[in-house]
Amino acid sequence: MSQAPNSPAAPLSGSQILNKNQHSPHPQPLSIPSTASLLPSENAGRPLQNSALPSPSVTSSGPTAVSSNMANPKEKTPMCLVNELARFNKIQPLYKLLSEKGPAHSKMFTVQLTLGDQYWEAEGTSIKKAQHAAAAKALEGTKYPKPTVRPVCDSITPTVELNALCMKLGRKPVYKPLDPYTGVRSAYNYNMRGGGYPPRYFYPFPVAPILYQVELSVGGQQFHGKGRTRQAAKHDAAAKALKSLQHEPLPDKPVVNGTLGDEENLNKSEISQVFEIALKRNMSVNFEVTKETGPPHMKSFVTKVIVGEFLGNGEGKSKKISKKNAAIAVLEELRKLPSLPTVEKMKPKIKKKTKSIVKLPTSPEYGQGMNPISRLAQIQQAKKDKEPEYILITERGLPRRREFVMQVKVGNHTAEGTGTNKKKKK
Repeated sequence: MSQAPNSPAAPLSGSQILNKNQHSPHPQPLSIPSTASLLPSENAGRPLQNSALPSPSVTSSGPTAVSSNMANPKEKTPMCLVNELARFNKIQPLYKLLSEKGPAHSKMFTVQLTLGDQYWEAEGTSIKKAQHAAAAKALEGTKYPKPTVRPVCDSITPTVELNALCMKLGRKPVYKPLDPYTGVRSAYNYNMRGGGYPPRYFYPFPVAPILYQVELSVGGQQFHGKGRTRQAAKHDAAAKALKSLQHEPLPDKPVVNGTLGDEENLNKSEISQVFEIALKRNMSVNFEVTKETGPPHMKSFVTKVIVGEFLGNGEGKSKKISKKNAAIAVLEELRKLPSLPTVEKMKPKIKKKTKSIVKLPTSPEYGQGMNPISRLAQIQQAKKDKEPEYILITERGLPRRREFVMQVKVGNHTAEGTGTNKKKKK
């Protein structure tokens, strides 16, 4: 870490940057205003100014004000944390674009972050990424004190967790207050000398209990909770119920034909259920209106549905009703089929690439991790031969499970490939 030899440059406009780069053989570093280049979440609470001097709002805020407004640091970017650090120490961060190199489609930017008399440099594929990288370096190596972080409170209370668990278990939690009742003292005391009336400062109404008590009933079990407030007593009772109920097994749902029972299909039409079963069993579905009878004002339609080797007919006053009745007829036959075996999908083994190894073009392993299409085109370009020709031969399969066959021709060599989409087959 070194100190900046020169003072921070003032921000330049777009036209000034272009003119300066055209006439000067050595372009000067471009200044990036910190407020203009912030993300939307980072720009909140910052003054809209390009001056390097601290604003009145920054100078007026003390450490206590900053620490009280701190949120969860895991939800904030490095630039946002640097801005909070700058406000805490009453300084202004300044980002400067030092260089820009590489082709138009793959540029590399170098940005310098200045905090007081310290500065850090970082690179990135975009100005924003370079700014975040420089901010991350600044957070690790800065000498300025950092603001205290407010502890994160859990927003999910025990009562909310218990309600979610009871919905899964099919039970209903019932809360009942058990606050003790303090009776009213009698107005006249016969055992007191000089009259049994109480003093005038006596408050003759019941006093609220110091601790509230709540009884929670869940599925025949009772749990008691105490607290300074009634809500705190509910939380205490819900926490005790969670410890007892969270290990109970969930009720099993009936499985019919590889799908969930009728409870899950209440909101689905019979036609949708037919298509779902056919898709899981790789069967085709075809609806066809076979008959239409009756006068124009009282039509009657007959629809036939073919699902694989199953056939069903339905009749109705409209095509929609007849189609639904046909689906109901064939659905009864499909539900009689045995359930499908559960097959666990094998997770693909991803081989981690070591970025520290630089492979030379002359190495026999060069191009192993490259896209085959790009690698084949690269080989042909290196040989100065004609590029590969791709020809789509055929398409087969169901509409939702298409399978494509493509042929590639490179000189006198040909090869075929299949896949579920055009990119995979290619």
